[in-house]
Amino acid sequence: MRQGMRLPSPALVIAALALFVAMGGTVYAAKKARVDGRAVKVKSLPGNRLKPGSVPANRLKPGLRAALTGPSGQITGAEINELSLGQVPDAAHAEAADTAQNAVEAETALNAVNAANAETVNGHSAGCLPGTQPYAGACWQSSSSETALAAPAAAASCAAQGGTLPEALQLAGFAQQPGVILDKEDEWSGDITNMTGPDEYAVVTVSASAVVGFKVSSGTRKYRCVIPLLS
Repeated sequence: MRQGMRLPSPALVIAALALFVAMGGTVYAAKKARVDGRAVKVKSLPGNRLKPGSVPANRLKPGLRAALTGPSGQITGAEINELSLGQVPDAAHAEAADTAQNAVEAETALNAVNAANAETVNGHSAGCLPGTQPYAGACWQSSSSETALAAPAAAASCAAQGGTLPEALQLAGFAQQPGVILDKEDEWSGDITNMTGPDEYAVVTVSASAVVGFKVSSGTRKYRCVIPLLS
């Protein structure tokens, strides 16, 4: 006679069902339960497992905050490792500005040296050309012109050379310099005393003996030009 499969007893079925319910409830409880600080064992978590800003200052070990911040109660540069900080954005601009300032100062210093050497000033040659000599901050022609001209033509001739007719009193002072001799017939200056008619006016002249007078502009006189130091 064939023996059939034996069914589990009711007691076994009830025990298995109870075990399944118990295990499922434990998993559900673990999912729903939340762990707070009271459930964490003291000193069981290292500092690198804490969320930044999650620990208030009043939870720190007594004396630790004072050791970090110093007597002022604030963190200063002495407590910060500067190697851990990146460059502050404005510091990059400040560094560039400092470089720019140094460039300006360097250019100024170079110009000062060049001015002292009387060779170049801001890219221009400085000094007196041959046939001229320094006086009153400019280059004066050492001798008068070979040709006598009317005052307007003499002024135009100086302008073409990049200069002007001298002022009367400066010309009188220049005549006192060693080796300087003005033309015996007087020389034109750039000063005008008064008008006498259309295109006729009195121009101040200076004689070889530094006597100041005046002549009508239409007359002819020799002259010398004053050229700026820069050329």
